[in-house]
Parts: sequence; C-alpha cells; structure tokens
Amino acid sequence: MKNFILFAFSFALFLISSCKKEVSTIGKDGLNPNAFLNSDAVDTFSLKTYTIVEDSIISSNLSVAILGSYNDPTFGKFESEFYTQFRLEGFNPDFGDLTTIAIDSFVLGLEYKDYYGSLEAQKFEVYELDQALSLDSVYYSFQTRAVKNDNWMDPNKEVLTPNPTSKIFIGSDEVESQLRLYLDTVIARILMTEASVNPTSFASNENFLAYFKGLNVKVNNGTQTTGKGGVFYFNLNDPLSKMTIYYRQAGVSKRYDFLINSECADFNHVAVDNSGTNVESVILNQDLGDETFFLQSNKSRAVVKLTSIDDIPKNSIIQYAQLELPVSYYSSDVYFPCATITASTKISSTDDKLYNLNVLGTYSDVNKNYTIDLRDYVQQIVNGNIENLGVYLSSAKMLTSAERVVFNGAESQNKKKPKLYIIYTSY
Repeated sequence: MKNFILFAFSFALFLISSCKKEVSTIGKDGLNPNAFLNSDAVDTFSLKTYTIVEDSIISSNLSVAILGSYNDPTFGKFESEFYTQFRLEGFNPDFGDLTTIAIDSFVLGLEYKDYYGSLEAQKFEVYELDQALSLDSVYYSFQTRAVKNDNWMDPNKEVLTPNPTSKIFIGSDEVESQLRLYLDTVIARILMTEASVNPTSFASNENFLAYFKGLNVKVNNGTQTTGKGGVFYFNLNDPLSKMTIYYRQAGVSKRYDFLINSECADFNHVAVDNSGTNVESVILNQDLGDETFFLQSNKSRAVVKLTSIDDIPKNSIIQYAQLELPVSYYSSDVYFPCATITASTKISSTDDKLYNLNVLGTYSDVNKNYTIDLRDYVQQIVNGNIENLGVYLSSAKMLTSAERVVFNGAESQNKKKPKLYIIYTSY
C-alpha cells in the first residue's frame, strides 16, 4: 500500500570549515519532479543551523582581481588587494636619446568587470614586488608577497572615486570604464633607462621578470564609516588592463605598454574582519545560528543539517524536495545578497571533501528568498548512498567577489523562516 506524506521542515543553518575544493558531483539521477501524487500534510520541525569559516581559499589566476574595502554594518571590514606580473609588449625597445624624451604620464589601467558596495573615494597604493610570483604555484587568499618600500602612486592622485559605470577617453578613443591609477613618472624614466643601459633586461619576458617581478595594488582607507565603501572586480586579461608610459620624443606622442595577460601569475589577498560582530558570535557558538546565520565570499559558508530526513522510510521515492531560505535584506542596502548560491555536501564522516550537488539557489528580490531543489540529495540519503551531513551553501562567486548573505534562522523573530518541503512515496 502506498503512503503519501508531505513533510515541511523548518531548519537552522551552521557554517562549517573545509579546506578542500569542491571536486565531484552526486545526486545526478532522479524522478520527474512534476510526477506529484495526492498527499496528506504533516509538519515536522527538527533542524539545526550554524556558521563555519573556510580556511583555505585558492585565489591565484582567477577570472577577476579584487580591489577595495568596505565596512559592513553586519559583517565588519572587508578588504582586498592583488599581486600581478607583467609582460613586455615588445622586446628590446629603442627609446633613443632619453634626454629628448618628455614623459607625460605613467598609468596603470584596470578594466572594470563589476563592483560591490558604494562609490566613495578610496586611497590607492602600488608597490613593486620584492618576491617573485610563479604561474605554476597555487596561492591562497591569506598569503602575501614581500614588496619594496616606495609607493609608486603619484602623491597628488592617490585618492580616487571609482566609477565602474562610465566610459572614458584615452586620447580621442572612447573605451569601456576602467580604473586609471597615475604612477610617479620618475619610475617610468627609471624603467626606460634600464632598457637603454641594460638592454638584456628587456630582451625577453624571462629576463624582464628577473628585473621587475611585478606589482602589489592595494587600498589604504584606514577606519571607514560603517556602511561605506566598495570592492571592485577587474578583468586583468582584458587588453586595456596594462601599465603604460605616455611620452613625447621630438614632439611626437608615443607610448610603451607593459601587458597583463594569461601568461602572468596573479592572486588576490583578502582580509575579512568579523570581530565584534554577530557573525563572529555565530561562528564561535553554532547554536546562535538558530536566530540568524550567514555566508560570505572569501570567508564563510552556511550549512543546513536536515535531521528529520533520517525519519523518512528507506523504501521511499522522493517526489519533491524544495528548500526555501528567506533573507534579511532591505532594498536600499548597497550590500545586497548574492545573485546565486551553490549547494554542496560531504558524503561521509571520513571524507572531508565537499561534493557539488549541481543545484543552484537564485535570489528573488520579490520574495526575499532563495529556493533550491534538493530532491536528488534527499533521495541519495534515503537510499543510504551518502550520510546526512548537511547542505553547505556558498556564493556562486565564493572566490571572486565580496558578496554576503544574512539568512533568517529556524527560530528567527522575523515572520518568514526557512523551510524544506518534501513529498515522497513509500511502498
């Protein structure tokens, strides 16, 4: 005889730590979710929620460089800088008689890809690397590289207000918006002098990297006002992301480019300070996640343990399982929820890796929530193929953004609480 039961699970969320990359996929096969049958409804509320920290975020050779800082009223300070190598636009450049050269400007241009936060002025700094990078090395977000003492920024142009939405002109050419950092022209002349006096330094990219290891680009904003600041994403592989000397020789305008491309090693260093916040309290005491829980790119994941799934009979077929995650967010807040979150899990208590569930949660600003299809995941648990060790939620841009989410917990004072709706057939 068939039994049809509808379970609605409320749950709390725990953020937990994993130093492994998501490397595999589970739960690929399942039934048609539209094949629903009549059912009776039973409410069961047995869930747990908490927050964890991710301790090893790979940050090398990603799709974007992250730069900037903001002071989040809920999460605290988020700050990112990046390190990158450069390549020559051409070997053995002939600058001729340097005494006839007038340097107009020396600019590091960075093509915007996106941003998070608000557009206030920030103070930018650029330092020459004193420690080499390697394209074959893996770098993590907590790592740094040694730099030399001198700040390359033009001291009169250190403070800029980024504007990712406006187009700019380089000469008479209109180009997509980019951050243009004006560097000290004295350093440009030093580079040109090296090319003339020691031409072997510019004879190959290998020789050039031995002479010039690259740059560290960062901000120095001190104590920012709560709710102010932003983080900016740059496409370093865009042709307009490069360092350029603009100069005149015998009245003729010329330029020389130092390129950033896929052959250049680069990585982001990210510092997140949750100290003194409710986020830190939930990380330190998982039980507090029953009220509110969090996820944050480059820092933490949200984990949902659905303990009531263990009560589903082992001879059941899961027809439907949808997770609803309401969030705390006001439309006027510049620190908005991630557009998309991912779900993963551990398959056994002896395997510390996270396995991708191949499902996404898309944020609805109308409903102020995410919904995630967990039918295959629940079926795998019922079948005994994996252990019920919780669903790990992350920003889809975990490695390449500054996004974060504030979720309502299972015992939230807010009206909307997280729920998991399940329809299953037991034989």
